[in-house]
Amino acid sequence: MKKILVTGAAGFIGFHLTMKLIENGYEVVGLDNMNNYYNDKLKYAKLPILGIKDSKIEDNLVYMSSKYPRFKFVKIDIRDRNTVEKLFAIEKFDIVCNLAAQAGVQYSIENPHTYIDNNITGFVNIIEAARQNNVEHFIYASSSSVYGNREDVPFRESDRVDNPISLYAATKKANELIAHSYSHLNNLKTTGLRFFTVYGPWGRPDMAPYIFVEKILNDKPITVFNNGNLERDFTYVDDVVKGVFLILEKGDTNLIYDIYNIGNSKPVNLIDFIATIEKILEKKAIIQYLPLRPGDVQKTYSSIDKMRINFDYEPKFDHFEGLFEFIKYFKTVILKSNKIL
Repeated sequence: MKKILVTGAAGFIGFHLTMKLIENGYEVVGLDNMNNYYNDKLKYAKLPILGIKDSKIEDNLVYMSSKYPRFKFVKIDIRDRNTVEKLFAIEKFDIVCNLAAQAGVQYSIENPHTYIDNNITGFVNIIEAARQNNVEHFIYASSSSVYGNREDVPFRESDRVDNPISLYAATKKANELIAHSYSHLNNLKTTGLRFFTVYGPWGRPDMAPYIFVEKILNDKPITVFNNGNLERDFTYVDDVVKGVFLILEKGDTNLIYDIYNIGNSKPVNLIDFIATIEKILEKKAIIQYLPLRPGDVQKTYSSIDKMRINFDYEPKFDHFEGLFEFIKYFKTVILKSNKIL
């Protein structure tokens, strides 16, 4: 069985993917810098689930899982080139799933250097280490943000994406360009994944589903931008991980460089999304409407035809089912855990 590196393993998608790979018998090394962009207790709360029970995680030390003999965890910052290169030289990975990145559109407007350091420099450190160590397949997270404010929908991988409207989107487009050059020059197989508004258990607290549920439960107003005229292709995390896993297991297409949308392909109006949360919670939201923020797009809508054709991919969760699972998690894990909040 192949050895896989998952960067961002204590993050949202990275954690779910790591669990999926472990459960399917892969040897996995999880890497994360455990930063505090959001409440880092959410990251540390995932480690015991992975069998990493040490109360204090030190930099650059390897921690063996007490639950899964084929999993180990290391706290490394991908911006640390020398340590990244040492890890690759020792572990000899077959496949890399690079999910580590500085996320968030709005945060990128105020903190541009953080995005360049993490999403450009960090990305180059990982892909260069993959090249140096003959990694078979380099899979990495891109974003639906690269499509910008397009009016023609659904968004297809063949669309031109030359007009990002946020620095975050620009860094993700840059990742795709860097990967293309590595594939062309070094024959490194790379696959970029454009994720569409992922949500679900262990989702980030700076994202809409978490914010909406928390504020509605606490009788606090929620802010809806563009006066509610927003649509998002909300994609449940299990469907995203299923797509990544299919590419990882069956990514034997002849293309040395490729890009895939991973979305639900059923955009939902934000007001309808909030109405579904209200229905599940049996509680009304207090809504404050504001204009569209700089950097935000009005609509995301993925074409997943390419995933369907190449990997027989089909999302399972609609937004009601996904929100039901997320709210169940929120009530049983977040609200009942003094260790997290």
